[in-house]
Amino acid sequence: MPADDTLALGTAFSSPLDRARQDTATHPLDRIVLRDHVRSVEIGAFQQERGVTQRIRFDIVTEVSLDADAVAGDDVDGILSYDTLLEAVEAELAAERVNLLETLAERVAARVLLHDRAARVFVRIEKLDRGPFVLGVEIVRSRVQAPVVQAPEAPPPQPHVVLLRPGLIADPGTAGMIDRLAAGPTPAIVIVAPDVAPPQAMHPAAQRRIDLLALDQAGWQLAACDPRCVVIDTRTELDWALRHGNLSVWAPARMVLDATDSPDGADPEALALWLAGTFDAVQVTCVGDGPHPAGMDCVASPSAL
Repeated sequence: MPADDTLALGTAFSSPLDRARQDTATHPLDRIVLRDHVRSVEIGAFQQERGVTQRIRFDIVTEVSLDADAVAGDDVDGILSYDTLLEAVEAELAAERVNLLETLAERVAARVLLHDRAARVFVRIEKLDRGPFVLGVEIVRSRVQAPVVQAPEAPPPQPHVVLLRPGLIADPGTAGMIDRLAAGPTPAIVIVAPDVAPPQAMHPAAQRRIDLLALDQAGWQLAACDPRCVVIDTRTELDWALRHGNLSVWAPARMVLDATDSPDGADPEALALWLAGTFDAVQVTCVGDGPHPAGMDCVASPSAL
């Protein structure tokens, strides 16, 4: 076997730190290490991985350029702290649910490389509960490979979130309400409760998905009545619509299932309030007969809005 192949086999399953040490650079860099950091999270592309948590383990090695004066002076502000690695993991786990370990590793690496002293990072993430074995990915990224970080945009305009209760899609006043929302100075996001109760399932996770999909379908029913009602199911598209002053109809299933802080169920009022909090809405209005939830303005009919 060629010597190079022997070396590759000897390091392929070694730790990220050992692999970093194989670097033959003339001036090797110092390293900051996070090992065996285990978190229980919901992650995975398979249906059986939704609604449950599994343990994943992070090993991160970051090659850094140290400030000799900061080290000599024992100045923590002049170095890349271990907390930078932990915070990168926590920030990406909190951002949204992801399907792929590859995606999570890429995002963690990019976040670490935002630090001006990080030169290269090894990220290994492993699933510990998929069987009597370990499944995982490992990536290596350098500063030159890191994505260009754009200056943060100003937040989008604050919307008016409107919840239509059941039975209002075909209400004669709904068309006029859409006219007023579309022409108003505040961009609106409309959520539509279904007219018909969705099918019932024996398992809570299945029921939640069915209920969310029923809300999606109701949104599409309203959109079929007026071309200005554009159905949107991602935060990125909602953000774009708000910046352009467009009227949106929210199909919540995708965003809610991928979020880490969404309500447990699929109650339309709770989802409307969650969306309003997500986009810092200036007003939340519930249209139709029923109780008056805290935090919402309530009107009896679309004509009153």
